[in-house]
Amino acid sequence: MLITNSRNFSHSHSHSHSHSHSHAVILLASGLSRRLGQPKQLLNKSNESLICYMTRLAMLTQPSLIMIVVPQNQSAILDSIADLTHQLNSLHSLIKIVTNSSPEKGIGESLSIGIQALATFDGLSVNSVLIMGIDQVLLDSAHLSKLLAGKHTVVASSYSRLDDHHSKIANEHDIIGLPIVIDYERLKNWQSALIGDKGLRHLIRALPSNQISTVDNHKLRYDIDTPAQLAYAKQKHWID
Repeated sequence: MLITNSRNFSHSHSHSHSHSHSHAVILLASGLSRRLGQPKQLLNKSNESLICYMTRLAMLTQPSLIMIVVPQNQSAILDSIADLTHQLNSLHSLIKIVTNSSPEKGIGESLSIGIQALATFDGLSVNSVLIMGIDQVLLDSAHLSKLLAGKHTVVASSYSRLDDHHSKIANEHDIIGLPIVIDYERLKNWQSALIGDKGLRHLIRALPSNQISTVDNHKLRYDIDTPAQLAYAKQKHWID
């Protein structure tokens, strides 16, 4: 596990976040995009790579730290983030990169690495963690603000599932998933249960209803896993 730009996180970085709802962000960006056939991290939206676009969205929430989990040996992805941090100049110390040497193991592995990396920052004082992916191309900062304003242990996004032809699948329950805000202590307790492709879903389902709330946003159903989904997003001008 490699963390770049990882000098100890001092209190001086986070004094402006001393209010009771300080948070960190874990940006899950270590997928191998096998079904898509090209790295989705490097697709373009609004004239920048998707990974940089989502990092900027994360920054709008004013986090104490953004931990980006990327696949190992993907220099183009690292270069893209380096370009962004160069543009941001003084804010770049908010952004840390951790590499996942086993991205093929799945989202649970990636999230576990992100949680582990967060725990290495001594001066980091956060109540909750916002977990994001990078391919929900219609995600906006208003939705993230609603998630962060929630008072429950888990505040999740909710949206309906689509089939390959962009039709809602009949009789399917809504997806409860990313982006999601989780109490930091709860997330650390859950880390050991995140193995391989076992993500958060089974842990969330086991929660009593008074510990979880959801924010509906059916625009989040549009993600990019396949060439057909990418073609649709381009046709809609969601992707350059």
